Amino acid sequence: SDKMETSFSFSLEDDTGAVIVQTAPGKVVTHRGGTITLPCRYHHEPEDVDRNRIRIKWTKVSDAFQFEDVFVALGRQQKTFGSYRGRVSLERAGPGDASVIIHNITLQDYGRYECEVTNDMEDDTGFQHCNNFNVFPYYPPSGRYKLNYHQAEEVCRQQDAILASHAQLHKAWLEGLDWCNAGWLEDGSVQYPISHPRDQCGHKDSPPGVRNYGYRHKEDERYDSFCFTSNLNGRAYFLKRFKKVNYLEAVKACQRDDAVIAKVGQLYAAWKIQLLDRCEAGWVEDGSIRYPIVNPRARCGGPEPGVRNLGFPDKKFRLYGVYCFRRNTDVQSTQAPKETTTKPANSTRSI
Repeated sequence: SDKMETSFSFSLEDDTGAVIVQTAPGKVVTHRGGTITLPCRYHHEPEDVDRNRIRIKWTKVSDAFQFEDVFVALGRQQKTFGSYRGRVSLERAGPGDASVIIHNITLQDYGRYECEVTNDMEDDTGFQHCNNFNVFPYYPPSGRYKLNYHQAEEVCRQQDAILASHAQLHKAWLEGLDWCNAGWLEDGSVQYPISHPRDQCGHKDSPPGVRNYGYRHKEDERYDSFCFTSNLNGRAYFLKRFKKVNYLEAVKACQRDDAVIAKVGQLYAAWKIQLLDRCEAGWVEDGSIRYPIVNPRARCGGPEPGVRNLGFPDKKFRLYGVYCFRRNTDVQSTQAPKETTTKPANSTRSI
């Protein structure tokens, strides 16, 4: 199963504080389309407080420390906001439980969440983080630097992804992503990550880092894109066949195997998260030829792990295999273990 790592920070008030919240350390296991429980516990002193005066609020915190309301409960009244409407509810596992359940997880749900419990002027907050995603560069069959901002959004969506944020690209660079072509990010900026400085990519004497062109005109200027993908509700795999196929035959072969031809984002997610490793070139949905390498070896495309891209050949060529994607038919609800403390404090989580 796909694991979403969560790290938690605890905030406890001193003996004079009244409301204390604590989140639980551990792992949250889920995938897109799945259901997840974000645990949060609180304790109130004195204990005879009116529970209808306890206010529970969950907020999503963006990379730029902007706050998006997710869920608020006051007594028996509950309200969800924006894209979370109809998907978030309190778990209500007992007294002091401020945990929420989020259904039908989407790419936009990934991030950092804050659980806040208040009673009049007394409050406390805590945070959680989880990172299990992948950022990949993308350009269409028409070639490099062909996309304005809106087209970049669309091609990422077509490949089962969304435009990456600066924080996601920066983390990918820290993990070794090196790409010498500038691409759009979700905030409208254009950037590219360089791990190995060289003259073709700025200057070889420049330090490694994420190069930033700043915010560009979304309609007129054209670049590539950096897309963000995450855990899969399914499995990407190389379809074993005795003969090579052209593109149309590849699509039909996956259909006969009760699957569909894999999208680029699905192949990247399978490589990064499911550790798919296959030294065989195959068709993917956009008409490109790719293959994922976790353990580099001779005659498999170089010394670094990654998803190799052989470009966009004529779709009539019978020179390659095919990567398929089969969606899971069952979606399981999972949650991290909960721990209680004598007092609760504000807490934050990420998924």
